Amino acid sequence: MANGKFRAKIKRGATRAKQKSGSIYFLLWSAFALFSFLIVLLVSFSQSYLIRETYERQTEKTLVEKGKQIETVLARTSLYDLESEQFSEFIRYLSSSNDVNVCILGADGKVYSPNGGISDDGGDTFRSDYAQEARILLEKLKQNGGKSVVYSASREYVYGASLGFYDGQPIYLYVNTDLQFLHGVMGQMTVRMILIALLVFILSFAVSSAISGALVKPLTMLTEKTRRFARGDYEVDFSDGAYGDEIVELAGTLNFARDEISKADKMQKELIANVSHDFKTPLTMIKAYASMIREISGDNPEKRNKHAQVIEDEADRLTSLVSDVLDLSKIRSGLDALKITKFDVSSYLYDVLDRFVYLVENKGYTFLLDIDDGLFIQADEIKIGQVLYNLIGNAVNYTGDDKKVYISLKRENSTVKFSVRDTGKGIKKEELSTIWDRYYRSGETHKRPVNGTGLGLSIVKSILEKHNFNFGVDSKVGEGSTFYVYFN
Repeated sequence: MANGKFRAKIKRGATRAKQKSGSIYFLLWSAFALFSFLIVLLVSFSQSYLIRETYERQTEKTLVEKGKQIETVLARTSLYDLESEQFSEFIRYLSSSNDVNVCILGADGKVYSPNGGISDDGGDTFRSDYAQEARILLEKLKQNGGKSVVYSASREYVYGASLGFYDGQPIYLYVNTDLQFLHGVMGQMTVRMILIALLVFILSFAVSSAISGALVKPLTMLTEKTRRFARGDYEVDFSDGAYGDEIVELAGTLNFARDEISKADKMQKELIANVSHDFKTPLTMIKAYASMIREISGDNPEKRNKHAQVIEDEADRLTSLVSDVLDLSKIRSGLDALKITKFDVSSYLYDVLDRFVYLVENKGYTFLLDIDDGLFIQADEIKIGQVLYNLIGNAVNYTGDDKKVYISLKRENSTVKFSVRDTGKGIKKEELSTIWDRYYRSGETHKRPVNGTGLGLSIVKSILEKHNFNFGVDSKVGEGSTFYVYFN
């Protein structure tokens, strides 16, 4: 068991380490540090290459100038005794004064002058056998048509030219300068570049850490605030301390989402409270009157029927509430698919109005109609029936003391406009944006002749939005309200 817990801890630790290594902070830091390191390497190699190329070109140019000068001097000098000590001293003078190595070679590599050969490293060691160098020089001269040449060989630059003959043998001028200085400089430069690379890497570590921290800080703050928001803190402000256009835009989006979710949460709580209340009221009435029938009016037919009628009315009210809640839930969730057909909305409106005849006959209501005949629309007939009934019922509930309701159905250009107007107290301007919410209630306290669940306008909104029909309301306090729908 203990071993299993230990393995679980190790596994969780590895997961956290993996997440940490994949964080934005780590990615920014590593990218910046790697970029800095690559820049240093690029600068180092490019600088080394440029220095080498520049030095070699300059060395070659200088060697050509000095070689030609020495060749000109020797052309004017008698070469009758190349192996004499006097001539050797002259060659050594040319070498020291021009800061190059000068010698005269035979075709076989024999050094005629200076005596004993020349030093390769400037020390006391001299070579007198230049067979390999002579062979390369002859090949270069042959390739260049016998003219003087300059070329690189091993770790040196060579200037060579033909000087004619000595003692019946061809002789050649061989001038060289080594690249030891260049190699020394490049070695020192390499060491310095390594030190600079290490210094830059350390600085990039510090700078990238600071920059990455500054860039990640607002994201970390947003993450922490999002956790608080997920725990139900709707007061959190995502824009607090945010900077940078992208972060500000993200914070604004999160604030908008917070507000919308807060509204939805509030509406959900209100919906639950209202539904609970509306469920509880008829259930309480049903229970109470059922007890009264059992205990009081069971043997009295008149009272029993009256109490039973109350139970029936409350059951109908409860059924209506459940039906509206289910309808709204189906519409909002998309489970209740529309069944689009073409139908005569004029005739259908009269059928809906038949359900309000009892108000005209028994309650003194007046419906003033302005309906064009033969108007057809394409929509879900049943759903549009709910819209018409709910809007007319809403107007009946909120119309004035004159009990008049104005209903219009007219063609306007390529659309059909339905409107219903009441003569009630109207809707305050600040309430216009909330009347379509679930369980919107006006402040009026008069008795409503049409029983409602408080979900009517929300159902209307959901149905019309699903049809993509334009709708709205115009209202003035003290003059009534007009609800309208454009059937496309």
